[in-house]
Amino acid sequence: MQLRLKHFAAGAALLAVAAAAAAATAGPVENLERERAIMLATLLDPNLAPGDRQAKVETAKARLADLERIVLRDSSLAGRNTPAVRRVFENYDLSFLVHAALEKNMAVVDVWFEQMGLTSANVLAARKGRK
Repeated sequence: MQLRLKHFAAGAALLAVAAAAAAATAGPVENLERERAIMLATLLDPNLAPGDRQAKVETAKARLADLERIVLRDSSLAGRNTPAVRRVFENYDLSFLVHAALEKNMAVVDVWFEQMGLTSANVLAARKGRK
């Protein structure tokens, strides 16, 4: 019985390591999506002070711009027809927020609001409440 428990524990540990290694592999598209989500969460976080938000957004913009360039220049994506790759290139302004903001001479959050169909007036007129 003791031997079976040791084998089971060793097998479980090996399985956990293999699962962690498989989950840790993210391609450039996945990294881009993760960083974009982090930046948008920072932009929309009501608990951050404006100065803290600005500092975090500036750092995130630099990382996001690098990841956008990596995805745009990655020749291996041309042959991949996965839903994630299709979605990235179909929604340029949402996927490449920093580049789109530079091209349109707008703030990143304004580009995101525009793509979501929101305006500053809509956001300022919104009320917090239950449905």
